Amino acid sequence: MKRKSNPFFSVIIPVYNRPDYIVRSAASVLNQTYSDYELIIVDDGSTDNTLSVIQQFSDKAVILHQKNKGVSSARNLGISAAKGRFIALLDSDDIWKKSKLQRQYEFIGDHSGIRIFQCNENWIRGGRKVNPQKKHLKPSGDIFAESLQMCLVSPSAVVISKTVFEDYGLFDEDLIVCEDYDMWLRISSREKIYLQNEYLLDKTGGHEDQLSASCWGMDRFRIYSMIKLLEDDSAEKFLTGKQIGEILNVLKKKLEVLKKGAAKRNNDRFTEKITVLEKHINSERYSRKDCQFLLE
Repeated sequence: MKRKSNPFFSVIIPVYNRPDYIVRSAASVLNQTYSDYELIIVDDGSTDNTLSVIQQFSDKAVILHQKNKGVSSARNLGISAAKGRFIALLDSDDIWKKSKLQRQYEFIGDHSGIRIFQCNENWIRGGRKVNPQKKHLKPSGDIFAESLQMCLVSPSAVVISKTVFEDYGLFDEDLIVCEDYDMWLRISSREKIYLQNEYLLDKTGGHEDQLSASCWGMDRFRIYSMIKLLEDDSAEKFLTGKQIGEILNVLKKKLEVLKKGAAKRNNDRFTEKITVLEKHINSERYSRKDCQFLLE
């Protein structure tokens, strides 16, 4: 296909072994009422017929393929190839409303200087709409403190100026899950993330191949991300004293919960490592080397 030289949006869908889902998600992009975008589908080394299935979109989308490296790597490949001013991510199992890009284009026009925002979404589980709990409701503006507890930005709902990635880096490819939590912490510590209070997509869940369902102790990865943020060489320049205090408060609580969980499973070695890490944190020693075991 002939690519647009300077589209307003670059839409990026990473996919791995989801031939049925990717057809729905890609179609929801191609059916948008807004047309100034490019669609980039990144096949992350699928081992089934996903790659052959997405070839049906080759005249309307950029198709990229790589060896299986994970969703962070797949997104990063798409972002690096993108030519648009704004990046719009879409997970391969989610579906956009036809007006999503049009409404988000208008939102950008109405909010001069905005660099990152998200819309609201319908949650679909087992084919039925469910209501999120109060703790999952999306805040707007300075969302850093709330984002320490859990991920409050949905990849399929977010729109990001490409300059944000240039300023703060791409997704961390060492994280097999919570890579979005890590990204939003990095951004929200320095930028406001706004909410467009419109329900512009269906977010599906509850299926067996979700990464979050395959990993135990999700807080392991959140702890790693918080320590990484504290370790950043430029942290003193952008993290306020209040933010550091908020990080340490949540970090210590999550470490305690993780340690208790390890003790219940009689995982003495892991418990010992957490205890050592707690001592380092209390001594204001922040190093990814100290918490690398959390990713194992």
